[in-house]
Amino acid sequence: MGTEFDLIAMIQDGTQVPRADVSVGMGDDGAVVRVPPSQELVVALDTMVEGVHFLPGTAPAALGWKALAVNLSDLAAMGAAPAWALLALTLRRADAAFVQELAAGFAQLAREYQVALVGGDTTSGPLSISVAVHGLVPAGAALLRSGARVGDVVLVTGTLGDGVAGLYALRDPPRDTPERAALRRQLVERLERPVPRVAAGIALRGLASACIDVSDGLLGDLGHICAASGVGAELDATLLPRSRALRELHGESESLEFALTGGDNYELCFTVAPEHLQQALTDLGRVGCGVAWIGRIVAGSGVRVRDGHGGWLTPGTRSWEHFA
Repeated sequence: MGTEFDLIAMIQDGTQVPRADVSVGMGDDGAVVRVPPSQELVVALDTMVEGVHFLPGTAPAALGWKALAVNLSDLAAMGAAPAWALLALTLRRADAAFVQELAAGFAQLAREYQVALVGGDTTSGPLSISVAVHGLVPAGAALLRSGARVGDVVLVTGTLGDGVAGLYALRDPPRDTPERAALRRQLVERLERPVPRVAAGIALRGLASACIDVSDGLLGDLGHICAASGVGAELDATLLPRSRALRELHGESESLEFALTGGDNYELCFTVAPEHLQQALTDLGRVGCGVAWIGRIVAGSGVRVRDGHGGWLTPGTRSWEHFA
């Protein structure tokens, strides 16, 4: 146990990442940071609530990592380089051990991406974690959802569906062979410690016509691009990238449903004009990011998915939606 100020000091000590552009960090009523000339500031915020975004009993270090990762994924989708973060933590009690572990998980990812924690808040109540991140992008270079055009190619990084499969593995852990248990651990790792595609987002500046991070499900998130751009999209189900763990544990039909509608992916879905396709594939290859061509942008609205026989699929849901 400890006081509120003990917890703040613990977070401050455990998450320090020095940056030359931080004039005043934690400890004052506000932080003072310097935005370089010719750069624009990209700001994003996400909240994780116990029982909604993570299961009770999730390791605090995993919560600290993910709370930052989901926000860095938003910066990645905008093509922004991470810089600073704010952390608001609501706890049922002043649990020093919990806070220390959470700060360690947060700091592990923050150091990797050179994110300085410059302020925040702690309060009492149901467990929730809010993080606001600030990133930098050259003026006019931010990736948006509204630039997709008819004829563009639709692509996605990494693999889809692993996050929601990890949630299933935690909710209903079966008795498994050692090999299948290892595959389930891979899926849980994808759920609890997603890797934000920051390098990929930066590489797509000037190449992607539109971009979004897949946090609520591919169909719903690509649908946001279509709505913002005034276009439709057609996907080929046979092209959706799925991991070996997902396919082996859930089979073809269910793994496809997970890939189309499952949240917690934190991959990038983006569109590219055909003349920029090869350059985009080359640049993403340089940053070590897998990428798959999954469809195209068409006239109309909404997202349709064609199966391997040429027919149209009707998924059971579209994506995660709060208050639905």
